[in-house]
Amino acid sequence: MIVWRFDAIGTRWEIETAEPLPRRVRDAVGAVIERFDADWSRFRADSLVTRLREGGTAAAPADAAAMLGAYGELSDATGGAVNPLIGDGLEALGYDAAVSLRPGSPRPGPQDWRRMLRCSAAALTLEGPAVIDVGALGKGRLVDLVLAELSTVPGRVVVDASGDLRVRGGSLRIALEHPYDPSRAIGVVEVADRALCASAVNRRAWGGGLHHVLDARTGMPVRRWAATWAIAADTMHADAVATALFFDGGERIAERWDAQWVRMSTDGRVEWSAGFDGDLFLGTPGRAGASGSTEE
Repeated sequence: MIVWRFDAIGTRWEIETAEPLPRRVRDAVGAVIERFDADWSRFRADSLVTRLREGGTAAAPADAAAMLGAYGELSDATGGAVNPLIGDGLEALGYDAAVSLRPGSPRPGPQDWRRMLRCSAAALTLEGPAVIDVGALGKGRLVDLVLAELSTVPGRVVVDASGDLRVRGGSLRIALEHPYDPSRAIGVVEVADRALCASAVNRRAWGGGLHHVLDARTGMPVRRWAATWAIAADTMHADAVATALFFDGGERIAERWDAQWVRMSTDGRVEWSAGFDGDLFLGTPGRAGASGSTEE
């Protein structure tokens, strides 16, 4: 297998194919990523998100309806904990465009976000100042778009954006990295023609126990769960479920979207869904494929 590695949207990508990708295909993948970043990055001065910070209307990106629709379901399932207008909250804690990491006072996301942020077939409108952040599912959506661009590439294709990945035309055995010890795994799972996404509080973390997974109701990082893994038909929904699992209600939306999952609490307890068919390396008896929990 041939692996093409590159950096984009602030993370490391690997695309694995049976044969080297022609230059025109690589350029097409780069164009897909650039379009998405130009629309949704809150770290770029020229992005659509930045232009809408004070409110206004712009042409709707092709991804807007799908992503905001999923956000609506996430918000409902988690009681408002997941919110696409949490960008102000992230910036308030120091995860801003300059990545200053200088925290201020917590800033909850507006709970009436669906009134403020509206999307039609033609336009995306933000009523009043706010910062859109699609981190709960945006990277997963981009993985799906990149894989779609590779639709004519024969054989097994794996698109991996640093833990958010999708496999087409085959399977891949994946280790579930321990959130507190990258040299260990809490289990392994085989992903066949599906997507797997992982999220952990040790990634994008900074001083004082701060990290990127915020509860939009409080503007504060979650404390109960340390890491989540979700497997779904596409990467956007796997990414969304991995985020939702940090909150009450995550299990329900996983079931609605036919997603398997595992999560580990900050005190070492591991829970998994009834549909999870991987192998978990747990210190007490427990088997995948039967929902339950135990301690690692």
